[in-house]
Amino acid sequence: MLALHLEDLGCATVMPLGSPIGSGQGLNNLANIKIIVENANIPVIVDAGIGTPSEATAAMEIGADGILLNTAVAQSKTPAQMALAMNLGVKAGRLGYLAGRMDKKYYANASSPLQK
Repeated sequence: MLALHLEDLGCATVMPLGSPIGSGQGLNNLANIKIIVENANIPVIVDAGIGTPSEATAAMEIGADGILLNTAVAQSKTPAQMALAMNLGVKAGRLGYLAGRMDKKYYANASSPLQK
């Protein structure tokens, strides 16, 4: 894997692309980015392609250390509002990752207490 080779060469971080730069296509390579995150011993910064706050959240939820974006903010109708939305998305994703996702189940299991 190229990311591990870059780490061995002394790179301080790896920056996998979500999708082509400036495209706003989102995280086309989410599974590959997750593999990089799980195996890297250096920071992983998801770069390029993120177009919505939910995509920024998804990148952070899988354990990325950060994201780098510009076009989603610069080309939005209200850049200041989009910048805030991206900020909140990144924070929410990181908190969710640190909190730990519940296990997926193949059956329903009510978690609310039953009243008698």
